Amino acid sequence: MSLVGMDIGSTGVKAVAFNPEGTILASAYREYPEILPRPNRVELDPNQVFSGILEVLNEVCEAVKDDPPRTLCMSTMGETFTPMDAEGNFLHNSIVSPDNRAIPQAESWAETLGFERVFEITGHSAHPSFTINKIMWIRDTMPDLHARTHKYLLWPDAVMMRLGIEPRIDYSLAARTMALDIREKVWSEEMLTTAGIDASMLAEPIHSGSVAGEIGPRAAELTGLPVGCLVVAGGHDQPMNALGAGVTAEGMAVDGMGTVECITTAFDEPVTNSAMRESNYCVYPHVYGDMYVTLAYNYAAGDLLRWYRDNFAQPEVAQAEAESLSVYDLITAGLPEGPTGVLVLPYLAGAATPYFDPRASGAILGLTLSADRKTIVKAILEGTCYEMMLNLKRLGAGGVHIDRLRCTGGGSKSPVWLQIKADITGLETVTLNVTESGCLAGAMLGGAAAGEYSDILDAIGAIVREQDSYQPDPEQHALYEELFAIYDGAWPAIASLAHRLADE
Repeated sequence: MSLVGMDIGSTGVKAVAFNPEGTILASAYREYPEILPRPNRVELDPNQVFSGILEVLNEVCEAVKDDPPRTLCMSTMGETFTPMDAEGNFLHNSIVSPDNRAIPQAESWAETLGFERVFEITGHSAHPSFTINKIMWIRDTMPDLHARTHKYLLWPDAVMMRLGIEPRIDYSLAARTMALDIREKVWSEEMLTTAGIDASMLAEPIHSGSVAGEIGPRAAELTGLPVGCLVVAGGHDQPMNALGAGVTAEGMAVDGMGTVECITTAFDEPVTNSAMRESNYCVYPHVYGDMYVTLAYNYAAGDLLRWYRDNFAQPEVAQAEAESLSVYDLITAGLPEGPTGVLVLPYLAGAATPYFDPRASGAILGLTLSADRKTIVKAILEGTCYEMMLNLKRLGAGGVHIDRLRCTGGGSKSPVWLQIKADITGLETVTLNVTESGCLAGAMLGGAAAGEYSDILDAIGAIVREQDSYQPDPEQHALYEELFAIYDGAWPAIASLAHRLADE
């Protein structure tokens, strides 16, 4: 049997077929463009997205036709939704998470339930990115569209509806609407009544790993999946990545070191105290068991190194092209020993957790005439690690503790970066044997639902293994702790100046 995991993202969709041992049998990817109709609005053409979904499924199914898929399970971007009619037709473009049109609706919760109560129910701060606020915006500004809408669906449930399956949504993704009661795991009557939205306009929430339906003849013709293939509930991409990295116990975390760096950690009970709310940490169901997750992230991690590459690393780029080498290996080679003493605030795309400051900007502190290009490269890597240390400290203050980091993504290929991370955070950092962890989580959830594994832990045990380990150097960690104390106060000290520049 083959098991298909599919990841639907904001710029493209990927489908991957695995065998039960976790080996990739086939994969396919399609891109689609974002639509920016006006400032602060971000949309996708749902017909383009759905066409891409059908194309990658057909391509993968053709490649594994001798071992046809037994299950399909989806990982997907959060919050993004599409109004649909009763026949499954798209009535409007999909509205994507970074879209900020619903600021007035998000702010209105202060006058109704209050921000504290919203966080207590939903585990999320009342931010305009979340689905319920944008549905309120449609109701308020496009009443004709609202009246014609049968369902407001996120992408997995929209795919199900288009394939003739009753639309269902897993708890992790449902929580990203800011309408789910994260403890009872049902649509919150309090939230929906206040928002003026009927629960019948949303998909039915179910547990990740539950069978949502089966592929029928028409869906088989569209997708290439065999009739009877099980469609299994997956989840929001970050907890799916965590599951694919084997994060199934308290103290475990996955550090996705990509363009955006995101630490996802799991815990047994929802933690919705004031420390978590004030630092903007969401709390919502994991895709494993009855656990919960939170996210700590930095918008510019890999992007920060890419910015350096594009603007300051012309010699390394030329050498990499001439000798077929990795430009990033060349950039990070020969870095100075020990802490640089230069602090890079990595806010080139604004600040994510814990500050959630869209007007934040990057800064370099401590520059002297002795700083050369290699000093700046190491300071960039240190800056991304200081930022994650900042988040680890704030999570700890909220009662969420992390013992070690399992690292994935492009940055996890850099031993230099991983050692700096271990030295700054004081945590063991390890790499894994797995790639495509979001799609792999879909294969594992599907395989468990189909009986290929006895449960998810059996699947993880069969597939996920730790590889290289990086231990913190006690002397280096002590030096970095002194510098981190300065980093911790750096943004608050210069924020007002940065805001004045942003407002010019």
